[in-house]
Amino acid sequence: MKHYYSIRFLLIVCWIIGSLPIARAAESSSVYTQRPNDPEAFYFTPENYGFKADGKSDVTEALQKAINQVKQEKNFGILFLPEGNYRISKTIQIPSSIRLIGYGKKRPVIYLGANTPGFQTTQNYMVWFTGGLAPEGRQPSDAGAGTFYSALSNIDFRIEKGNPQAIAIRSHFAQHSFTNHCDIQIGEGKAGIYDVGNELEDMKFYGGEYGIISSRTSPGWPIMTVDTYFEGQKKAAIYSKEVGFAIVNMHVKNTPVAFEMAENLADRLHIENSLLENISVAGIKVSVVGNTFSQLNMVNVDCKNVPVLVDYAQSGKMVNVKDKQYKVKEFTYGLVLDNLNATSTFQEISEIVPVANVPAKLQKELPILPAMETWVNVRDFGATGDGETDDTGAFEKAISQHKNIYVPQGWYRLTKTLKMAPGTRLIGLHPFGTQFVLNESELAFSGFGSPMPLVESSEGGDDILNGIGINTGAYNYRAVGCKWMAGEHSYMNDVKFVGGHGTLRKPTPNTNEQRSNWRGGEHRISSPSAPVMESGKDLAWDNQYWSLWITNNGGGIIKDIWTASTYAASGLYISDTETPGRIYAMSLEHHVRTEARLHNVANWKIYAFQFEEEGKEGPDCHMAEMSNCKNIELINVWMYRVIRAFMPKEIGYRMWNCENITFRNMHNYTQILPVIEFPIYDMNKALPVYSWDFARLTISGNEKSNRPSCDVIDKPVKLATGFELASGATTDSKGNVYFCENRLKKIYKWPADNGQITMIADYPWKPFTLATDTKDNLLVIFRYDPQPGYMMNGEQETVPRLPDDNPMYSGWGNSGWSALGYSFDPNNIDATMKPLPRIATADAKNVQKVIHPASRWRGDFHKVVASMPEYSFIAPDGVTIIPETYDLGRSCALIPVVPGQKEPVYVVNENNKTTVRLSVGVDGRLAEEKVLCPFGQYSNVTDAEGNVYIADGEIFVYDKSGKEQRRIQVEERPISMTIGGQQKDVLFVTTTRSLYGIKIK
Repeated sequence: MKHYYSIRFLLIVCWIIGSLPIARAAESSSVYTQRPNDPEAFYFTPENYGFKADGKSDVTEALQKAINQVKQEKNFGILFLPEGNYRISKTIQIPSSIRLIGYGKKRPVIYLGANTPGFQTTQNYMVWFTGGLAPEGRQPSDAGAGTFYSALSNIDFRIEKGNPQAIAIRSHFAQHSFTNHCDIQIGEGKAGIYDVGNELEDMKFYGGEYGIISSRTSPGWPIMTVDTYFEGQKKAAIYSKEVGFAIVNMHVKNTPVAFEMAENLADRLHIENSLLENISVAGIKVSVVGNTFSQLNMVNVDCKNVPVLVDYAQSGKMVNVKDKQYKVKEFTYGLVLDNLNATSTFQEISEIVPVANVPAKLQKELPILPAMETWVNVRDFGATGDGETDDTGAFEKAISQHKNIYVPQGWYRLTKTLKMAPGTRLIGLHPFGTQFVLNESELAFSGFGSPMPLVESSEGGDDILNGIGINTGAYNYRAVGCKWMAGEHSYMNDVKFVGGHGTLRKPTPNTNEQRSNWRGGEHRISSPSAPVMESGKDLAWDNQYWSLWITNNGGGIIKDIWTASTYAASGLYISDTETPGRIYAMSLEHHVRTEARLHNVANWKIYAFQFEEEGKEGPDCHMAEMSNCKNIELINVWMYRVIRAFMPKEIGYRMWNCENITFRNMHNYTQILPVIEFPIYDMNKALPVYSWDFARLTISGNEKSNRPSCDVIDKPVKLATGFELASGATTDSKGNVYFCENRLKKIYKWPADNGQITMIADYPWKPFTLATDTKDNLLVIFRYDPQPGYMMNGEQETVPRLPDDNPMYSGWGNSGWSALGYSFDPNNIDATMKPLPRIATADAKNVQKVIHPASRWRGDFHKVVASMPEYSFIAPDGVTIIPETYDLGRSCALIPVVPGQKEPVYVVNENNKTTVRLSVGVDGRLAEEKVLCPFGQYSNVTDAEGNVYIADGEIFVYDKSGKEQRRIQVEERPISMTIGGQQKDVLFVTTTRSLYGIKIK
């Protein structure tokens, strides 16, 4: 009984605390303390809009007029609100792409006066983000999946007495929209926010029935919240209807429930680095149990006076904690996979420990922008932002003299890489209104070459890039949007990579746009005489490098990023870094091959990671590729395929040789049948994750493989599958094996030391074949199509056409493009990637290795196979050459020779399907000797004993005398072959779909 009365007393005390009126909190500091000077912006002042700035007069009509003006005249932009008190009496509508930003020594306050009509009996909003402008007297359309770039920042709200149905903000918007730096005094009102969208940060909620009430975000993505505070709500701080919150750094105090999941609705929730204090009923109320959609994770959550941590409504079970103060180190409820070998089971995992003290308050997770008095305006250095004038010099001058540079709205044309100095802060406030742009075919970013970033951070600095769009155009082959190498304390926020979806236009008066497939509102009907072609594919898609490239030990906080440029190889590429990094809210969409790629990455945490695949752009696209990664957490991962994505897709995340990877809260879905079959798949071990939705998965890296070992002579073993026309197989001196995919532009490595395949390159060039030089640099022969619009000496770029003597190919396959080469060190790939120089063959000195096509399809085979072309590509070692011939662009494999070698080599004559034996001259030239056998397709390889392996449906094995020894059957047709492994005892075979290993000795 004594225990009963103690608990009862504690509950009564908590109830009394929760019922006390909330004292007005100390004002939060203003982020924008001065008036930003932006010639494209609008300013809500009495001079501009004719209202009384006395803090008492109703400014509703004037404020709405100002917002409407921004939308009507600019389509996207900013209305700045000066310090002051602004009384409104009706809902203020903020249409898509408009931002309302406060400034002054104190934040401006928008308040609802006591007993304002319209806020007593029906739920109503002070500010409502909408899809567009609504005619006067008509109900606005709610913000939706196409509402981008909207925001409200640095403005406080107050609801005075007598407005029980009042809600400060309705914000059902989508990407690049947010609310931040707001204190909301809800008082007796209903809630601070109704329907969240995308992300919110630095928000404080006082009083009300709830702090936040929300259903799903309008596009169905997860919602990211960082640095939030809730106090004194009567029912719950957050009431969620299937939202999918990822919460970091939340303090909830003096309320019955911190987070409540709506009745009979499964939800996904992650809470981390947070503080719950004086929570009288339950920390978390979970509505649905035993459902894969019900996912709960808590990490490092401090609790004080929270006797019930979790209340499972359906079952009546509670997680009671007797300690007054405790830390939730780890808590998971939902479907759990302990590793890739484990069977999924519903589990509750709990690690809770008592503590002597909890923090009185939380320190902010996110960096703050530097004080405005330290800002300089780039316009003062001559930048124009007109999209035509070259503003590169103005930015370089500003960066050389100052740290904190304000970039007002404008489209700033750059003509070379903008390099940030250590500690540079480039500060914009609207990522579509403020852009760094490239003209089409900008010289420094055009043609073939290594990656060229439009913006490049310093190495290791505490740089900031905020509120700026990065637009690399369509045709700039070498472009990277941003190369980020800044350190752990750097910050990238509110950055849009422009191109594809989310692109807006400035208003153009008196224009009528026509839709090509519609006439008079009726859909055109196709006929043989008047066909209606399918539209929607852009020929420029997937011709650039990556949009956001984080590398060279880059790290820091990356927040609110929308990377959906279909012109880029992928939206995100993180490589070669162990610097801690955190991503908060990133939307990756509409790429052709890969949305996100991580290679050689450790110590990152990624929250609210959202993927979307389109029907036109994404039939071949993987959500993510992760190779050689470790110690990474991915939290609230959403994988979505739109209703137009009718093509089946097998795998979402392809994992290659990764360890200690944790997923928390996974959602994989679409509106139609072809959901991704396996959300996660270990490519080397053939280990799929079957469950589309789960609360937690750990990939240890020590899982047992489902693939057999390659140790039986002549027995093919499938080492990996899921490729498209895998070809170009080659081996280096250590026995490492490389191969590639042409159309999908990917290169893979099978390392001889551990046999774990990884994807090592995905440059936007279609690789034909691979080879290595004497120093084991990888040499790549690829297809190069001249860049449209790239002018050389005043004329469109062209490439020479090489002779081919093939009437079935000439004029069709061999025109308008060329086979070129590049190289890289496989141990330092991106830093060493460079074009292979083209030289006169006669100028090559001390040649030690010559590389020829393994097959030729030509009527003049006997002549051309014995010729030495006029020009060759020379490798980085300076002694390896690849003679330039059009056959490089049609071969699936290459054969290396040493000038003057005694051993013969073999080339396929595709014209008559024979394999021909040739000798090697002192200059590496081949001389035909005789036909070895009446078989041959694309590839052959010779082992140390002189046995020849010839691919032609089967694999024919001939000894060096020309006698057939045996045949090896593979369940798929061989395309290319090489011999590798540490002992050079394994025949590697690529096929249309797979890589096989065959023990040959």
